[in-house]
Amino acid sequence: MASKAFRWCAVDAESNENLVRLVHIMLFQYSRKVIVYSVTNRLKGEKNHLKDATDLLTVTSMSFDCFASRRRTMTRTFHLQYTFCRVTTNKKLRETVALELSFVNSNLQLLKEQLADLNSSVNIYQNKSSPQVVPMIPLGLKETKEIDFRDIFKDFILEHYSEDSSKYENAIKEFMDIRQAVRTPTRDHNGVKLLFGYYNLLYYIDRRFFPPHRNMGIFFEWFDSLTGVPSTQKTIAFEKASVLFNIAALYTQIAAKQDRLNSTGVDAAVDNFLRAAGMFRYIRDNFSNAPSMDLSSDTLDTLIQLMLAQARECLFEKLTPGVENLGLQACLEVAQEAEQVSSVYRTVHKVMSCSSVKDYVPYSWISLLLVKSEHYRALGHHYAAVGLLEHNGEIEKEVELFLEYVHCPDANNSSTCIDIRVPRTTEERRQLGKAHLRASLLLHEEALRLHRMCRQLRQIDNLQERLRIAHDASLDRYARCEQEDDFQEILDAPPIQAATKYQLTLMTPEFSEYTVDDLFHDLGPLKVFSARRQWTAARTIHLKKETDENFGFSVRGDAPVIVAAIDSRSIAQETGMKEGDFIVLIGNTDTKWMGHEEVVRLIRESGHELTLKVVTPIDHDYLHPKSNGSSASSSPASNASTLSSTDLSRVNLRSNSSPFSKDKRRRATWNFFRRSQSKERQFPIINDVVFR
Repeated sequence: MASKAFRWCAVDAESNENLVRLVHIMLFQYSRKVIVYSVTNRLKGEKNHLKDATDLLTVTSMSFDCFASRRRTMTRTFHLQYTFCRVTTNKKLRETVALELSFVNSNLQLLKEQLADLNSSVNIYQNKSSPQVVPMIPLGLKETKEIDFRDIFKDFILEHYSEDSSKYENAIKEFMDIRQAVRTPTRDHNGVKLLFGYYNLLYYIDRRFFPPHRNMGIFFEWFDSLTGVPSTQKTIAFEKASVLFNIAALYTQIAAKQDRLNSTGVDAAVDNFLRAAGMFRYIRDNFSNAPSMDLSSDTLDTLIQLMLAQARECLFEKLTPGVENLGLQACLEVAQEAEQVSSVYRTVHKVMSCSSVKDYVPYSWISLLLVKSEHYRALGHHYAAVGLLEHNGEIEKEVELFLEYVHCPDANNSSTCIDIRVPRTTEERRQLGKAHLRASLLLHEEALRLHRMCRQLRQIDNLQERLRIAHDASLDRYARCEQEDDFQEILDAPPIQAATKYQLTLMTPEFSEYTVDDLFHDLGPLKVFSARRQWTAARTIHLKKETDENFGFSVRGDAPVIVAAIDSRSIAQETGMKEGDFIVLIGNTDTKWMGHEEVVRLIRESGHELTLKVVTPIDHDYLHPKSNGSSASSSPASNASTLSSTDLSRVNLRSNSSPFSKDKRRRATWNFFRRSQSKERQFPIINDVVFR
């Protein structure tokens, strides 16, 4: 069964990950049993080696695109081996067990190197219908472990919200199901939508269940996208950043999967690369102190530059079809665009070569950047040569002016560099074009040499084929322009000035496009009933009045309604009602989300007896907020409804200064990443941009 799974896993990135993940879970369970059995027998004095475990690790190395499952397997195996070394206090037995485990460790080190090869693999994400297109670098998804939130969330609901937690079992299960689906999203825009929806849902989860000054005992463990090293954090900000990283990684995979032989595919690839770059920038700007290397600032800066470079490369591919037949100026413009792509890749290579990133990213990425830099630099000289050699007749004044800026002004003026910049005759044009062709050939050969030097790149057949085609095209043109009686020395071509007509702009993620519902909506409005607020347990108030009496209190605000004032020596005061209490229940009706008029109507309909439940906020004065300014000086009862059996003219009045008097449409359009400048956020908040 395992061998079949290994053959199937090379078919498609999306299907093989799910299949291989299942296979590796089975393999890991078997591996753990083999190792436990071996160590147990060793402690009993039996000589039973770990050959089965070693063979198992060798088999797992055969799988192609299962780096996520293998990360988890290796991490757990390392931990398991460390535990085995401490199972006995007998020094001799410990040394014997450690020797056996060190043998397995040597195999794991080999697997670690093979894991790097899997992470650097780009073939699986490329479009199969366009094998001659230069491959792009996608990112693999961060993996995570399943978390059981049920007991923790139910205990917190009972403790903090004083509600029956059994009512929210379905909501908790739905949240866990969504998170489980997020672990294996589809490699398309449906997967992106799922991740965005989960990320927006985390806003509600964060507010509902994660107090700022308390550890909930939930550990979010995510594996590094490239190294597979696990990182564990208690803060939900780590969960958010990891989900955003996976969104960006999905964008890179979608972009690499596009058919770039047509303009529609090129546009889609550019769009997705820019979205990925924008998401990486958002993570860098809003999250700091990352526990894993893939979320560090240096790595994110490198990924941003890489995505922009690949987007520009896609734009260049859109310009090249048929350009050789468009004339000298069109070829020169494309030559400068090619040099721009080469220059961008040189910049990315420089950023990626810094000490903090070089040892982290796969070596094949660095080699591929060098290959692309030389390749597109060669294409720049090639298109310049084609334009010069294919041109007939006199060069127009406009083209002559353009030629003056095609070559670098600070080019090397050595004796080996041709001194022709603007050819005046046919012979000068031929000499300059031939010099560019020679430079193109040399650079193509250098790109092929760099490609041969990297073992991982040699496995990418379409890259080698594309480099070979470009080299042969330049060689064929060079052979055609060669003359038997031409004994003139061929000089070096002047460098081409990088230039572009296209400005790339990072695309900021649009979180508001992916709306979600609060699964725990019944707990009440977030502005009051959240993990960051404190209030007393709900207490029951029973009011009974005579026909000519009033209940003696007034209310104002919306969702929830607040007790604005209490008359002295009234029924409400005698029963323990306080100013500033929130009415959460009237009879058997939950009123936390009810508007002002609805609550007043229920109280009116209760007649002479009224039973309600109220809670008293502890950490915030909602009745007299400090930010209300001049409006706070007015009497709370002046804009409130006084509840009596005779005064019916005031039930429709509500306080415009209350922070709870916003209409439902306004309330639904909140900003996920609003800075702490709003009047509603006057309480201490853990900033999501800091990992703790």
